[in-house]
Amino acid sequence: MQEEARRSTVERALGEALHSRDDRSLDTAASLLAADPEADAGLARRGEELVRTLWEHGWQPADLARAVRRELAEEHLGLLGALVRAETARYATLPRRWRDQIDGLDDGTGAGPADRFSHATAVLELYRLLVRLPRLDAVGPVPGETLPPAAAGEPRMLTRIRALLAKAEATGYPEEAEALTAKAQELMARHSLDEAGLAAGAPSPQTPGAIRIGVEPPYEQAKAILLDAVAGANHCRAVWNETYGFSTVVGFEADLDPVELLYTSLLVQGTAAMTRAEAEQRKGGRKRTKSFRQSFLLAYANRLGARLEATSRRVAAEAPTLLPVLASREVAVTARTDELFPETRATRVRAMWDEDGWNHGASAAESATLTPDRARLDRRARG
Repeated sequence: MQEEARRSTVERALGEALHSRDDRSLDTAASLLAADPEADAGLARRGEELVRTLWEHGWQPADLARAVRRELAEEHLGLLGALVRAETARYATLPRRWRDQIDGLDDGTGAGPADRFSHATAVLELYRLLVRLPRLDAVGPVPGETLPPAAAGEPRMLTRIRALLAKAEATGYPEEAEALTAKAQELMARHSLDEAGLAAGAPSPQTPGAIRIGVEPPYEQAKAILLDAVAGANHCRAVWNETYGFSTVVGFEADLDPVELLYTSLLVQGTAAMTRAEAEQRKGGRKRTKSFRQSFLLAYANRLGARLEATSRRVAAEAPTLLPVLASREVAVTARTDELFPETRATRVRAMWDEDGWNHGASAAESATLTPDRARLDRRARG
C-alpha cells in the first residue's frame, strides 16, 4: 500500500508537470514531491526510464548534455549527470565513445538546491525537457545491444596525429602550428588511402558509420563550416543540426576519429589566432567586435578547407590505382548520408561582414607552407 502511494505521488506529479508549460502546474507538482520524501526513489527511477528511452531514440550522453546546457542551468546538468551514470551502471559494457562522453558530464556532486521544493522543481524541469526531445537518427549501438569487439589500444596513426596536434596547439609560433597541422592532415590522408588499399585487396562488409560532434556557440555557423571542410577533405560528410548544437559526421570508421581530432584542434588554433589578431586591432585603437570575430572564423574555415582538400588530393594522386576505390567509398558515404538525412537543406550564412576580420582569418589559415620540413616534424611527433 505504501509503495502504491509513493507511485501515486510520482505519477500525479509527473502528470501535472511534464506536459504543461504552466509554471503553476510545475509548482503544484513540486509541492507534491517535496511533501513526500519517500517518493524520491520512484522519481529517480522514472528519470532513468526517460534516459533509457532516449538512448533508444538515438540520443547519446553528450547530446543530452548539450540540450540541457542550451535550455536549462548548471544544477540541471548535475542532475542529468547523476541520472546518466545511474542508468548506464546497469551495463557490463558500453558502446565505444560513450565512456568518454559520460566522464565529461557533471558528476552531480556539486551544491544543489537547498530545499526539497527547489530540488523537486529542478528535477521536473529536467524531465520536462527530456520528455519533449524528438527522435534522432541512430549513429551507433545503444547500451544493452551486442557490441563489436573492442580494439586493443589506440591505433598508432591516431596517436601520432594526436601528438602533432597537441604540439600545434601548444606552440607560440603560428608558422610552426600550421606546419604541424598540415603534417597531421597528410597522415590522415595517407591512413585513409591505406584503408582504401586494404578494401581493394580484400573487400569487407564494413559500411559507413557516423558520429555526432558538438558545434558550440558563439559563431556556430562558422564552426559548422569548418567542421564540414575538415570532414569533406577526409572523405566524410557533415550535416549540421542547428537546433541541438551538433553536426553528424558520416564516414568510414577509420576516418571519423581523425576528423573529430583535427576539427577540435583547428578550433583551438583558430581561437588563439583570432585572439592575437584582436590584440593587434586594439593596439591600433579599434575595439573588438562581433563582426570581426565572425568574419575571421569564416575566412579561416574557408581557406583552411581549401588547403586540407589540396593536401588530400596530392596524397591520393600518389596512388592512382586506388582512385576508383576512394570514389566508391565516397559514393557509399554519400548514400549513407542521404539515407540518414533525406531532407537536408542548405543554410545561408548569416554573417556580419568585417574586411579586417576576413583578411586576418585568411592569413591565419595561409601563414605556413603545406610542405613542411618532414624530417623535423617527424622528430617532433616522436618526441
